[in-house]
This record gives sequence, structure tokens and C-alpha cells, in this order.
Amino acid sequence: MTSVTVYGASGHTGRFIVSELRERGLTPILSGRDPEKLALIDGEARPASLDDPAALDRALAGSAAVINAAGPFAVTTLPVLEAAMRAGIPYLDVAAELEAVVDTYAQHSRAVAAGIPVVPSMAFFGGLGDLLTTAALGDWDTADETDVAYWLSSWHPTNGTRASGRVSGQRRDGRRPVVTNGELVLRETPAPQTEWTFPAPIGRVPVQSEFTMADSVVIAQHRAIPVTRSYMATNAVADLSGTTAPTPTDARGRSDQSFLIDVKAHRNREERRITATGRDIYAISAPLVAEATERVIGTTRSGVLPPSTIFDAWDFLGSIKDLTVS
Repeated sequence: MTSVTVYGASGHTGRFIVSELRERGLTPILSGRDPEKLALIDGEARPASLDDPAALDRALAGSAAVINAAGPFAVTTLPVLEAAMRAGIPYLDVAAELEAVVDTYAQHSRAVAAGIPVVPSMAFFGGLGDLLTTAALGDWDTADETDVAYWLSSWHPTNGTRASGRVSGQRRDGRRPVVTNGELVLRETPAPQTEWTFPAPIGRVPVQSEFTMADSVVIAQHRAIPVTRSYMATNAVADLSGTTAPTPTDARGRSDQSFLIDVKAHRNREERRITATGRDIYAISAPLVAEATERVIGTTRSGVLPPSTIFDAWDFLGSIKDLTVS
């Protein structure tokens, strides 16, 4: 049976990933920094500190791939990625930290030399937005501008999200990230406020503009789009300052949070639009990264790869359970 190491298996998103891999007939190897937390999960546990390469090598031994679900990714990515390079297996993660994703793409030549595919940010924020944008573009190779707007019924951040946010905030020194002409830049000015009309039944709601997430970084790796704008419903932005964790409301551990992503591409006065809806932004990351993992195992592609450059966008999106795309 095929084994996949999940680093950060005891975390909120990591547990969803472990369950998803098992549903797909894969064997998750449980790894991470805390042996006591790993011991609470059924399965083979291989704890590994980030500063112990030998332990990381043992955690990946015999695995067909590794999924990094442990934040802050500015801290965890490079040690786990280097272990994947030594093992010669694919590396994927669910990072939403823009700076960490940029750092991972900078490892492209090393991944090529190691002969492994690396797919960072293969999650709700990042890979999903890239796939949706590519699907919206269709036969267009680029667009004059694109918009990615997020509506969340609520956003109760996990401990990992808050920790990652603190690290990113320190790296930015209080400034806001914006992707302009494919480059990540930092701005001092307050984020603009406006409104966005989402498809029914949401309708027109207040949003924060320039709410830049990892999808903007991923898209910029392979699409020369001059203007990429991003928006987040202001109720979700306000929720981020809270300390309430997601509350499970079903047998799978999902919260009752719902989401809608609205993507628009514009070229020569023509508009193309695609939307995706579902439940629980953390839970939906599990089938996204698990599907990508299955698809890259055994591939001959190498380097740090945006998902839309190695997967057919519509085919991939159609394979994700609990995600409705229209």
C-alpha cells in the first residue's frame, strides 16, 4: 500500500488530510514536532524535529510523497522540503503565507536538480484560486485583469492560522502585501474598502480590496496578467481578530462555515466568470492536496510547479468532492 508522510498530522488541517488519504486507500505516516499529540492519532507515528535532518529522513523513509501541513511555513518548509529532496519524493504543502510561498518558488532549480515535483500552497488559499483562474481563462493565455473575490460566512482561525499570521506580520513590518505585475510588493497605506456583488443568494456585500492571498503569488508564476485584484468580505476580515477556533458540526469534523469564491477574467471588454462554493476552508484543503498528491506520485515533472501547469484545471476541479464549480 502507498504511504504518504503528513508533517503536521496532529494539526487541525493535518487531521483532515490524514482522514482524506485513508479514504483514498493511502497509508498516512504521521509526523510532526510533538510526539504526544501524534500519539493521540491512530497510525504509525514518526516524530521529527525540524533541526534534526536524520529524524526527518526517517519520517519520510518509504513514503511516496510528503505533505507539509505544519505552520508557520516560513519555519517548516525548507527543512521538510530538503528532506523530500534527499528522499527523492514529491513535496506538497498547504501554505497560505505569501512570503513562504515566494521562498518555496525560489527553490525551483534545487527541485529540478533533485528530480522532484514541488507543489506549494495546494489548498483553499493558493492552488484552488490558481485552478479557478485558469478554468475561467479557458483558451485565453492571459487577460488584461483578473478579480478573485472571497465570501466566507465566518472565519474562525485555527492556532496555525494565527501563528502563521504573526510570522507574516513580522516579516512585513505592518505593511500590506500586493502582487503587482507579478511581483510581491508591500504597501503602507490602509486597504481600500468597497463592495462586491456575489452570485445569489449572497448578493452585494462590503469587501476589503487588496486582501492578497497565496493564489495571487501562484497565478503570477505562470500567467503574465498585468492586474490581479483580490477581495475578502469584511465580516470574514473582522473575524480574523478573534480567538474562537472552528467548531466541528458534523461527523467528519467540519465546521458549518460556508464559502464562495468568485473569479472574473477580463480581456478586450469581454468577461469570463467562474464560481466555487463549499463548506469549511480548512476541510476542503484536504481533498485538494490529497488529489494533487496522487497525481504527482510517479510523475517525471520536476521543479516548483503551480498546479495549473501540471493538472488540467477543469478535470482537477471536477474531481474534488464537496466543491461545486459553475
